[in-house]
Amino acid sequence: MSFQWLQIRITEEKERRERERAILDRLPRALKELRESLTVCVDAYNEAFGANSASLVLEEGTMHMVAGGGKIEIVTDASVPGFRVERGSDPLLIQVGILPGDKLFYRDGDKYLTAEEMTRRILDRTLFPRLVE
Repeated sequence: MSFQWLQIRITEEKERRERERAILDRLPRALKELRESLTVCVDAYNEAFGANSASLVLEEGTMHMVAGGGKIEIVTDASVPGFRVERGSDPLLIQVGILPGDKLFYRDGDKYLTAEEMTRRILDRTLFPRLVE
């Protein structure tokens, strides 16, 4: 005897696992794309405040940024799936998802983020620690 609810749930779980696998496969490229966006920000910061005011390095799947006295470490996190941004005692978790056409979306909790919002959430407190929002 086959139960309809069970077949529906099996299909849903197969689709969920396939989406998750696709996202995990896409994370390394997503990290490189994030690096490109953050590099634009770091370059503009260095242009405004002098060469080497901030640095951004990608090594072995982890991105390190240093600016002034602040440090940020960005790693891919399969449990999210997405990025874990370590910046002191307040980590930021950014979920990554895939849209049609291999485009990405980003989410912080239940809020979808544009590339501008995401770069600001990652960099703002480190690049501008004395400015109040």
